[in-house]
Amino acid sequence: MKADIHPKYVEAEIRCACGNVIKTRSTKPVIIVGICNACHPFFTGTQKFVDTAGRVDKFQQRAAKTLAAQTAFEASKKKKK
Repeated sequence: MKADIHPKYVEAEIRCACGNVIKTRSTKPVIIVGICNACHPFFTGTQKFVDTAGRVDKFQQRAAKTLAAQTAFEASKKKKK
């Protein structure tokens, strides 16, 4: 086997968005996750809305930007006439 080709296997910390911290070992020292076993609806038995990476907000921002561009285009189109 070749020496020095494998990544370092170090103490790792998994951090969840809920604040839960799990200690383990990995090739990365810090791993940030959006949901863990302490806050996942399957394990807690409670139902909640999980908006990963703000997808709803991103969609609403994109829709607002499109609407603004359309109104600006219509305004410039009326000025040219």
